[in-house]
Amino acid sequence: MARRVFYSFHYAPDNWRASQVRNIGAVEGNQPAKDNDWETVTKGGDKAIAKWIADQMDGRSCVVVLIGSGTANRKWINHEIVKAWNDGKGILGVHVHNLKNSEGKTSTKGANPFEHVTLKSTGAKLSTVVKTYDPPGYSSADVYAHIKTNLDSWIEAAIASRTKK
Repeated sequence: MARRVFYSFHYAPDNWRASQVRNIGAVEGNQPAKDNDWETVTKGGDKAIAKWIADQMDGRSCVVVLIGSGTANRKWINHEIVKAWNDGKGILGVHVHNLKNSEGKTSTKGANPFEHVTLKSTGAKLSTVVKTYDPPGYSSADVYAHIKTNLDSWIEAAIASRTKK
């Protein structure tokens, strides 16, 4: 049975890359809001956005942060990371900068978004406990193949790390 996963990513630059990962099929991923739907959500302000995120995360066992060049330290990415952590969900990051976008271009590697979230219990950065993966490869196809081969096991490891006590 496929895991139900929430994908967190910076929409404008990385939606094409995120779509590639969501379509791998190793997991059942959430579908992003269409532009018109997202405009309606955002018109409702921060409360409406937070509710939409909570509704989308409901029933998901893991959050996969797809890390592009501008993902780190974005308000709603940070919100999704904190919510996932506080809800006890598995969480991991996957660098997607070497996947091509709709124009056939890759981007620069982004910073680790977990560096911007601190654990209240210890004061440590979340990056000290959440794994990120930077798929190797010389081409977008190689990177995609690596993600496809490993995504399921990365998700299972992230979930297992949260269930250990």
